Amino acid sequence: MRIISYGGGVQSTAMVIMAATRNPEFETACGGPIDAALFSNVGDDSEHPATLDYVRNVIQPWAAQHDFPVEILEKVRRDGRKETLLQHLSRPESRSVPIPVRMSNGAPGRRSCTVDYKIKVIHKWLKANGASKDNVATVAIGISTDEFQRIGRADDAPFERRIYPLIALDMARSDCYNVPAQHDLPAPGKSSCYFCPFHRPSTWAEMRRDEPELFWKSVEIETMLNDRRKKLEKDNVWLTRFNKPLDEAIGEAQTQLPGFESIEESGCDSGHCFT
Repeated sequence: MRIISYGGGVQSTAMVIMAATRNPEFETACGGPIDAALFSNVGDDSEHPATLDYVRNVIQPWAAQHDFPVEILEKVRRDGRKETLLQHLSRPESRSVPIPVRMSNGAPGRRSCTVDYKIKVIHKWLKANGASKDNVATVAIGISTDEFQRIGRADDAPFERRIYPLIALDMARSDCYNVPAQHDLPAPGKSSCYFCPFHRPSTWAEMRRDEPELFWKSVEIETMLNDRRKKLEKDNVWLTRFNKPLDEAIGEAQTQLPGFESIEESGCDSGHCFT
């Protein structure tokens, strides 16, 4: 079994297109044809709406025309109920924060969202479809040559073998933009949750200007987290590194100082966001 861990961004979209069109160089890099692409949706209330729109209304129907399945997965709890990342964040009894918020002392918080809402969901699908120690699945990850340092941040599960075909093909992120264009498809935007603390300051500023409803939802999420932490007598946490509320930290048309941007914002393009 060979699958693509699909994040909805440009790199993994390039892989889906090459797989669906049976690109021979891509198949050689993968060790053979790809069976499916798996997109783990962390929630309609959590993923950026543009990502969901692209996956559902652009790439999934296009791939279907090429007889290539793009499966949309969701987290299902042990009791059988589906749960989104925002629903998890909103649990009134929760004492932890699964997204990588900044603590009041400036240190990054613990991040379990990638594992719980991306990696484990895909692992569950793999095992349900026959992956095992004796039948190892090949999982193609959308990391390009300009993000080589992201390889190896997590160990393979016993039933999977991760491969990086874009690196084998010597493709940078800029090269990936050419692939949708060659097939008359629009390029996707950067994929991530709209309230992700790894957003660059400029991304937050653009959101406040261009997508105010998402920006103010993010402000409400940050406030909700801190209201709950106050009851638990814990310090505040923040969605930016500036140790202040999001709406105070980010101006509507904020101009960034040189060196102020972060290289952290790599999005969820690999499907295993930030790995």
